[in-house]
Parts: sequence; C-alpha cells; structure tokens
Amino acid sequence: MTAFRVVALKRAGPPADRAAMSPRLQAEAPAAKRSGRPWIDHWLDTVGDLAELKARHPMMDAVIEEVDGRMIRIGDRWLADFASCNYLGFDLDREIIDSVPAYLDAWGTHPSWSRLLGSPVIYEEIEERLTDLLGSEDALVLPTITHIHMSVIPLLAASGTIFLDARAHKTIYDGCQVARSRGAAVRRFRFEDPDHLDQLLRAERDPTRLVCMDGVNSMTGNAPDLRAFAAVARRHGALLYVDDAHGFGVIGERADDDPCSYGRRGNSVVRHAGETYDDIVLVGGFSKAYSSLLAFIACPTEVKDLLKVAAPPYLYSGPSPVASLATVLAGFDVNERRGDEVRAVLHARTARVLDALDRLGVHTPNRSGLPIVEVPLRDHRRIDAVGRFLFERGVYVTLAAYPLVPKAEVGFRVQLTAANTDEEIDLLIGALEELAERDDLQPAHAPVLGRAA
Repeated sequence: MTAFRVVALKRAGPPADRAAMSPRLQAEAPAAKRSGRPWIDHWLDTVGDLAELKARHPMMDAVIEEVDGRMIRIGDRWLADFASCNYLGFDLDREIIDSVPAYLDAWGTHPSWSRLLGSPVIYEEIEERLTDLLGSEDALVLPTITHIHMSVIPLLAASGTIFLDARAHKTIYDGCQVARSRGAAVRRFRFEDPDHLDQLLRAERDPTRLVCMDGVNSMTGNAPDLRAFAAVARRHGALLYVDDAHGFGVIGERADDDPCSYGRRGNSVVRHAGETYDDIVLVGGFSKAYSSLLAFIACPTEVKDLLKVAAPPYLYSGPSPVASLATVLAGFDVNERRGDEVRAVLHARTARVLDALDRLGVHTPNRSGLPIVEVPLRDHRRIDAVGRFLFERGVYVTLAAYPLVPKAEVGFRVQLTAANTDEEIDLLIGALEELAERDDLQPAHAPVLGRAA
C-alpha cells in the first residue's frame, strides 16, 4: 500500500496562502481558469507541490531499468532499494521463482474466467492453506485489496453506520465513500484511540455498525492495540474490519521462545494480538510479503457465500495471473519451512536502522521494530534537496511529500526487506548520519507522528 492516506483528502482544499504554490503553477493556474475549467485549478492548487516534485525529482515516477538483488539501476546509477515492500524477499527467492513454469505449463498464463464462471483449482488450494495459516473460519481470495474494500465494505455496512479510523488508508476511506453513496453513514474516530471509538459507539442508535481500521500502519510501522479495539467493537455489537496489508507475512502468533518480536508464521495482526476471529473480518494481501498479485478476506463462511453472489470482483473481474497464484502456493511452502528464519533476518536488519536513529537522536514514529521506518524532516521545504542527497548517495527511499502527508510529517519512508544486505544497510546508515549532521531530520523529542491532534 502507498503512503497516500485519508489525511490527504482532509486537506484537499487550495492552500490558504497562494505563496505556497510554486512559481510555475502560479503562472499556469490563471490560464486554467480562463479555459473555464475551475476544477483543474482546484487540483493544481491541491497537489501543486507534489506535481512539481514528480516532474523533476529522480526518485519520483522513476523508470527502473535493471535489478540485481536489492540494487536497482535508474539510468546509469545503481542504488540500494529501500522503497520495496517485498519484506520477506520472496520476489528474489530461487525456490519460488523455479516453481512457476510447471503452473504455466498446466494452466497457461491467465485463465480468463471471472471466478463466478470458473475458478482454477489453484484458488481452492490457496484458500484452504490460507485458512489453515490464519486460523480463520474461511477465506476468499480476490485480485487486490482495493477490489475488496470497494466491494466488501459497502456490503457489510449496508445502510448502517461505519466508524472509520481517522488515519485509515486511502483505499479504506474510498470504500467507505462508496458505502456512503449507498446509504451508510460514516463517523470518524481518532487514530489509536479506542476510548473515542467507545464514545461514538455508545452514542450511536443505528444497530448496524462496522468499524474500519488498519492493522500495521503503512506510515508509522506500528500495529494497533487490536485487543482494545476488538473489545470495544464487541461490547457495542459492531463488526471490526481490519486491513493488515503490511502486517501479513511479517508478524504472527507469539510464544515464549519466538526467534524475534515479530512472532511466528507471519499469520497477521489478529493472531499476533492473541485474538480470535469472533466479530473480526481480516483483509490482507500477498503483494507485499509474498510478492504476488493477490489479496484475501478472512471471514465466516456465510460472508464468503454472500460475496460470491454480491461482490463485483468475484462476479466480473478477471483472475490474477497464474504466475502470481503459483508464487503464493510456493510462498506458503517456503514460509512454513524457513519463514521464521527470514523474519529474524528482517528483524535484525530493521533493528540496525532503528538503533542508528536512536544513537543519532533522530525522531521516527516507529515504536514497534517493524520494517517500516518513517523519517520526518525538520523543514518540509527540504524534501526535494534531501531526496536528491539520498539519490546521490545511492539510497532509494519512498518520499512522503505534501499533500500525501501533512507538512509536519513530510519526510521519507525506509522499507527494509530480508533481501537487503548488511552493506546496503551500512550505506543507508551513513546517509542518515550525514543528514543528521546537516540538521535536516527531526530530533527525537519531536511529537509522535500519526496521532490525532
């Protein structure tokens, strides 16, 4: 999932101070108004900073011409890749890659039935193994998490009330807007605040209640207090809908002898929190930890049966490519045999970066040790210069620019994978040290990002 979250929509109006726009966009905006298309002016004002950055920055909209492990080539420059979400390194795993040809021989590249018309048996195998891994009653796989949010949230909400995490991912927000257009009401509760959710649910008269929130947050790298939120939802008869795109494959069930704090098996935030699936629906994807184009919803069988006749992606969408289905099945095998070893490597790589930030006195909202490390800038106007500095040092990251995030949170996101080498981590830490010396990064006493004001 991308860094674009609901906060971007909250700030979708034009800047209060026109001086915040670039000179180029200031010059272009009057022409757009004279053309009689004021909606273009509105969006130019809204995304002006981002559009200008995209147009001229080497780490925005880049064309990657070659990969070698976690090194990528853009033009004639090789960079260490810390923008990938392939957390377990399954995209480069030889055993998984070698599993694909046999499936292509058996099924071709893409049996193009919608699932309502016909599902290759591979789907059934994936859903059985996924249900066993998660410990859920049942599961349904569809192409993407966005497909699921857009189709499932409106079905579960019906004409009732949705309680939406104020910092939920943009795709959850959009699914809630579809539900609203069909008669549902939407209320917002404060990020990481189960007490506020409790207050809203206590005051709500509508008996149909759906709570929508993220699992591991795509910006802070932190997991919610799922036990607290689940307790609140159950107390008020609400269904809890959790999108754990970034947690699935990384965190899982816990025991006293875990090899690291991530837990075991990578079976997602519900098991990591020691929760059951009673009144919880879990959504996740294989496109990150498993490096495969596929997503799932873990739900009761009666909900799965409903989705098979009411969810547009099941009725109308083409399937994921056979190669993606094959790599999911092979990924299950690798995960069961050596996934915990891979997660221990990922944990160690991440710990090195977090330890370095702590030593440098640099702020990050990450308090979980999970492999999403946001590094905010002291001055949001330095995003272009800092990005170019990292690019010149051979470090490729995800830039978090305004309006994708509020100006106080502008910075860059480092995503670690098990395939990153110690040498690449050294390169990253060296660049962070230089940025800290230049006073470009927020100090460690800065307020925690992501909390509602």
